[in-house]
Amino acid sequence: MGKLYWVYILKCSDNSYYTGSTSNLERRIDEHKNKKFTSYTSTRLPIKLMFSQEFHTPQEAIESERKIKHWTRKKKEALIKGDFEELKLYSKKINWNK
Repeated sequence: MGKLYWVYILKCSDNSYYTGSTSNLERRIDEHKNKKFTSYTSTRLPIKLMFSQEFHTPQEAIESERKIKHWTRKKKEALIKGDFEELKLYSKKINWNK
């Protein structure tokens, strides 16, 4: 089995979500918790891992991260819950002109 890559969602102390990708999930979470880098999460500790998904290539993980970062809060929460019906609902475009 080859190297794995992850996309992950963290919940911050202010209830916001942070989405990232990495090749070492455990190390990256530790870096967030210990303010290894000045980043979004460093001023919003503590953080909690809410979701992670494995990928086989870094490109897949990065692409997934970029998509999720643009999602609404409700759509991210549906993914976190694993509620794929709700996720589909929030993915549909609504025609407000009807």
